[in-house]
Amino acid sequence: MAAIMASITSELLFFLPFILLALLTFYTSAVAKCHGLHRWSGRTKKRRPNLPPGAVGWPFIGETFGYLRAHPATSIGQFMDQHIARSVHTHTCIHTSVQACEQAWTIDRAFGLTSHGCRYGKIYRSSLFGDRTVVSADAGLNRYVLQNEGRLFECSYPRSIGGILGKWSMLVLVGDPHREMRSISLNFLSSVRLRAVLLPEVERHTLLVLRDWLPSSSSAVFSAQHEAKKFTFNLMAKNIMSMDPGEEETERLRLEYITFMKGVVSAPLNFPGTAYWKALKSRATILGVIERKMEERLEKMNKEASSMEEDDLLGWAMKQSNLSKEQILDLLLSLLFAGHETSSMALALAIFFLEGCPKAVEELREEHLEIARRQKLRGECKLSWEDYKEMVFTQCDPKWSEKYVLLGVYASVHQEAKKVINETLRLGNVVRFLHRKVIRDVHYNGYDIPSGWKILPVLAAVHLDSSLYEDPSSFNPWRWQGNASGVAQNSNFMPYGGGTRLCAGSELAKLEMAIFLHHLVLNFRWELAEPDQAFVYPFVDFPKGLPIRVHRIAQEEEGEGE
Repeated sequence: MAAIMASITSELLFFLPFILLALLTFYTSAVAKCHGLHRWSGRTKKRRPNLPPGAVGWPFIGETFGYLRAHPATSIGQFMDQHIARSVHTHTCIHTSVQACEQAWTIDRAFGLTSHGCRYGKIYRSSLFGDRTVVSADAGLNRYVLQNEGRLFECSYPRSIGGILGKWSMLVLVGDPHREMRSISLNFLSSVRLRAVLLPEVERHTLLVLRDWLPSSSSAVFSAQHEAKKFTFNLMAKNIMSMDPGEEETERLRLEYITFMKGVVSAPLNFPGTAYWKALKSRATILGVIERKMEERLEKMNKEASSMEEDDLLGWAMKQSNLSKEQILDLLLSLLFAGHETSSMALALAIFFLEGCPKAVEELREEHLEIARRQKLRGECKLSWEDYKEMVFTQCDPKWSEKYVLLGVYASVHQEAKKVINETLRLGNVVRFLHRKVIRDVHYNGYDIPSGWKILPVLAAVHLDSSLYEDPSSFNPWRWQGNASGVAQNSNFMPYGGGTRLCAGSELAKLEMAIFLHHLVLNFRWELAEPDQAFVYPFVDFPKGLPIRVHRIAQEEEGEGE
């Protein structure tokens, strides 16, 4: 009984801020929602809106508890499984003992999370995060939402996101301000810059991490998640503000960023001791570092009467845009967040999935050995852009047509080039769902969705849909081959979002994964040092940090190395 009460208390402490926030906002939001429904009725007097089926859950807090409940990243979770039209046998208990299962079900009953038989289909309504919400596990509706950004829907993240990242963050901006910020990011991450600047930088930072792993042929244990975060953070800090890895200032910034991240998913309760309060303090510290870097650039430019450096994003934004200081600060902070957090988790997931698929590792190693052999014949020691394009089994072909990049979907061309990275993103689902608000009344597939409601396109539910992907819970890179039957159509695959808000750093993220995997498989073998798996709570995370035991591959064994 004590263990059960401890588990219940733990979950209550996590959700308490959301309860308080919901109580504070309930009355104003309820008035707005009622106004929206009356407005609909006034325009369509002949009928009431045909809302998607569903339930609102508890007063004030709706079904938020169940929706945010921790579950394996390779599943859609018990809440989603019980709400959409799938077999009751698809849910597998994730607990390691009968006692743990019984405790979990006791907690479920205490929170009202068990709703067996409540199956509404892939489009249903709920009450989440204090708002009337339509949840979409439907591939067609998800595409419709993303392709009608700004016309029928607009980005609408919880207040805590904007409060932490800043009002000028690309994640929360809409309309022209978002387009301007995104344009700056896309220009900085252009294909020319990817080839000439970022490819060498990615390889250099990869080698800095891997060379610390094993100076000898013995084995050692590392946290793959920590190492991936170190790799991506140092890379972004260098390319955003020219901060070198290993320096005291860089390390202090990284530690502040850890505290900052904990507040991104917290309720915006700003009083001492809360995660949000601590994150705001860390935000101020991080912005102080960025602002100091800006002042140093301006001082140097005035003294030397020289032009502004453009080697990093800070210099680029200061010279190539008319952004204010506040806008530049929020832009750099949000890109540090976007370019570090999701990329590092995707890389950790790739290491995890590959460890359980030796056949994929061997095929991956053969591909990269061939690239290394050609590199040696050329008398070169660094990867070229041509080498990167030859990583067919590793990554998505970077040569997507502009048409499909604009739409945010993956074309049917070059299907043979989408394997390990695509499968990692499909199965791991680093970006689980998106927050959107309906800005005009929408009629879709017989359902009415009133203006003012929220809609959550759940990308993970589509990527794990057995009607679209054969055996969706298994890691199978070969499903992306041109003649494979495991993929219904590539337009259902949207790991980086889509439409006008397609992730500006998607090509950099794939470049990071491909280059890191190149040097990893050429120089190391690895296995889990202890059991671990990725969970969603609410971001994807490895509870133990993904501890792996790595073994250096002798150069005489494989014939090549770093």
